[in-house]
Formats: sequence, structure tokens, C-alpha cells
Amino acid sequence: MSPKLSIVVPAYNEAARLGKSLQTILSYLNQTRKPSELIVVDDGSEDETASVAEENLADAGSVAARVIHYEKNRGKGYAARVGLLAAAANIALFSDADLSTPITETPKLIKPISDGECDLTFGSRALDRSLIGVHQPWRREQGGRVFNLIVRVATALPFWDTQCGFKAFRMNVCRPLLEAAQIDRFGFDVELIYLAHLARLRLREIPVRWDHSAGGPLDASGNYSRDSLRMINEVRRIRRQVDRGAYSEAISAARTAAMVEQKHLRPASSVF
Repeated sequence: MSPKLSIVVPAYNEAARLGKSLQTILSYLNQTRKPSELIVVDDGSEDETASVAEENLADAGSVAARVIHYEKNRGKGYAARVGLLAAAANIALFSDADLSTPITETPKLIKPISDGECDLTFGSRALDRSLIGVHQPWRREQGGRVFNLIVRVATALPFWDTQCGFKAFRMNVCRPLLEAAQIDRFGFDVELIYLAHLARLRLREIPVRWDHSAGGPLDASGNYSRDSLRMINEVRRIRRQVDRGAYSEAISAARTAAMVEQKHLRPASSVF
């Protein structure tokens, strides 16, 4: 039976905590008893991420599970796109490997899509900060707020948190945007949401639970100023590419797919 939901987990040097996360996701998916798929994308890790993933997916129960691996590190955006474009289900969600947003928050993002209300949904830490249990270091949290303000000014997007690593897609509508996306690292979330906005897709920012999990690759870098500058430069690059018409064909294709979808769509039975 074809899966109703695909979950994609991009991972880079996550061997230390990936096993626990995958067991948590598999337990959740098997308990739902709905056809589902779990894809781990090893983004050219230098540790044992790939072998940890394969070991933990070896007994996945009723879940179709697999690991996609490539040798060179390309960035979280690239890894997320590879996994999403490989997804077999028409509704696909990507989650950070550390499960900062618990996988049990999945229905919040999936239901508006399966009910025919949205094409792309994304978790937000900004809409209800009472849902944040463990905060990021103060400097990174404030940097995130400033970055999202810059995004709003640069793109006119009406959203407050584009960076939370928990997003879901109606794939037959969003696929052209994923295929055309060019940002491989920090700014890929902004790129996808901005292109979806330009395509007039139905977007929804949804408050989710969130707990900062220390010890990931970003924490290891420790260079918040450098990371922030890279993100700002990528937003500038996205705007330049939009102005040059680099995404025009993909935006048109997504808009057409959305119009066809909305014309014929009937709310699906609950996925999760």
C-alpha cells in the first residue's frame, strides 16, 4: 500500500543522537497504523551517521524506511530537498534530526493539508512562545528574531518564524518549487516559503512545541555572527534570483498545480 505520509530527516554528523530520534519516530508511526515512510538523508557526514541510521531502520515494523547517502556535504537544504523529492507519499514532512519539535506535533501540520486547506504548513516558535520548553542560547535566539525581521522586510512575507525545522508539503503542488530551489544551506526555508508565497499557494504558520537540543552541528560551529551573515546573504541572493526571473517557470507550474488541486480536491480522510 502506498504511504499516506513521508517523513524526511536530513542529518549531518548526527550519529550521537540520531538513533534515539529514529526510534521515537518509528514508534510514533507504527502506533498510528497508517501507511507511512521514513527517509533519512545522510548529508555527507564525517561520523557514523549513515551506519547508525541503517542500524536503527533495519527493523522498522510497518514503516517503509530507507537511508539516502552521498559523500560530499551539501547542506541541510540540499538534503531536505533530496529526501522530499524521493518521497512516495503526496504529503511529506521534514523534521530536524534532534526532534526539537516533537514528532507528536505532526498532526498539527498534516491535518490542514489532508483536509484540503493548505499546500504548505510550517511550525513556528514565534506565535506562541509559551510552547518553548528549552530556549536556545540568548545570542542565537535574538539573532533568529532579527533574521526573521529582515526576512519580513526583504520579502514582505507575513510570517514570524521561517526557520523552525518542521515543515510539511503537498508534494504534487510544491514539487516544482523544490526542483527549482537553489539554496543549499541556511536560507533554504526562506526560499521555499517565499516561492510558495509568490505562487499564491495556501500557507499556514502553526505554533508548535519546541525544545532546544544542544550538541548539533550549528552549536559545534559556535560562530553565530558568521552564520547570521551567511543567512542574510542568502536572502539577498533569493531576492536577486526572483527579480531575474530564475524561478518564474517553477512558480507558474506550482500555481497551476494548486489551481487544479483546489478545483478537484475533496478533503481526504485523516492521515494522522
